[in-house]
Amino acid sequence: MNDLNRMPEPVTWQDSELLECVSVIPEMPNTASFTFRAPSGALFSYAPGQFLTLEIPAPDQPGGVVHRTYTISSSPSRPRSITITAKAQLDSIGTRWLLDNLRPGTRIKAIGPAGLFTNAASSARKYLFISAGSGITPMMSMTTCMWDEGRALDIVFINCAKRPSEIIFRERLEHMASRTPGLDLKFVVEGPDTYSPWIGYQGQFNQLMLGLMAPDYLEREVYCCGPEPFMTAVREALAGLGFDMSHYNQESFGAPVITEPDQPDLDDVVPDDDNKSEIVFATSGVTARVAETDTVLAAARSVGLNIASGCTFGVCGTCKVKKTSGEVHMVHNGGISEDDIDAGFILACCSNPLGRVEIDI
Repeated sequence: MNDLNRMPEPVTWQDSELLECVSVIPEMPNTASFTFRAPSGALFSYAPGQFLTLEIPAPDQPGGVVHRTYTISSSPSRPRSITITAKAQLDSIGTRWLLDNLRPGTRIKAIGPAGLFTNAASSARKYLFISAGSGITPMMSMTTCMWDEGRALDIVFINCAKRPSEIIFRERLEHMASRTPGLDLKFVVEGPDTYSPWIGYQGQFNQLMLGLMAPDYLEREVYCCGPEPFMTAVREALAGLGFDMSHYNQESFGAPVITEPDQPDLDDVVPDDDNKSEIVFATSGVTARVAETDTVLAAARSVGLNIASGCTFGVCGTCKVKKTSGEVHMVHNGGISEDDIDAGFILACCSNPLGRVEIDI
């Protein structure tokens, strides 16, 4: 081929070049997707699940700018543009500015892409994506990339939101799922929208829901993103069900990880069969010496005490008892309120003693 007719090699965008906003799409109240292009026409190269850091004007802040990280919600399989999806919280500075001021034609400084939360190098065949709120963005990027590449999908995609109208990308995901049997969508909401019946999962995500949504969860590579308390609850649910946590990956949308040394230590409490505990049933004057892996309910039965119980899975609340001292590790499935927990109550069926514990029985 004549060199004069040869197509030039594509140029990859470098963060020394400002990004130009080309569209702003409202997703839900206080949430929008912002799409950018490189004015030079350069293409974007990144791994699905990575993030951008934006330099946002903030006259009231030191230096006049703030830097905020946003997961890329678009896919690298569509390299001519790049999209972030951002939700403004009540105290938001950066995202509030984006929603109020960013319009097509606006140019903004961006740094990246960066981040380790990606399945780009994974050899897994089966995935379990679990997210809450705007934590859905990296899952959308990874799913879209796999879709565009024509891969045989085997994804259980779980997203939790306050109400159905706040499920970001719902219609887009349902469109994709309607064209492949391998994208299994599971939405969990705290409550329905007014005058709009909801027939899906409702409440707080828990172990029971996990077992129903993905019965083969032990065979899947798990990716989780959301607020820290949500991710802690997911980890505890998985660990309590015997999941191999070496196949668990997470990204907090509050503190994305850039390098391996930045990976946080997941210092979760995991009851150990080799660690011994002592449970004093104060009213009965009986003491049980057990392993951390034994529940308070099992310990009571071992010394001849009867605690009323029903489901034995932290749902019904029948086995609620008062803990007067000590610590337990409790992974329940909705059978006890936060007020009761604050008052010292526990569910005996799903509470593991840590050291010396005293129970009012």
